Amino acid sequence: MSVIYMLLTISIIVAVLFFFVFLAAVKKGQYDDAYTPSVRMLFEDELVNETSNNSNQNKSQTE
Repeated sequence: MSVIYMLLTISIIVAVLFFFVFLAAVKKGQYDDAYTPSVRMLFEDELVNETSNNSNQNKSQTE
């Protein structure tokens, strides 16, 4: 029975350690997306045209 308590304690310590490492990585910007904003400007016109076409189609369907 003492083995279960020992394993449970070790697993909680490891989980807390991984959580703090994850928080440190987030704080340092490890998961920031640096690629998408530079590419988004290339496709922005297509997105604007699609949304304006969709809104025009929705207006004509409701009238």
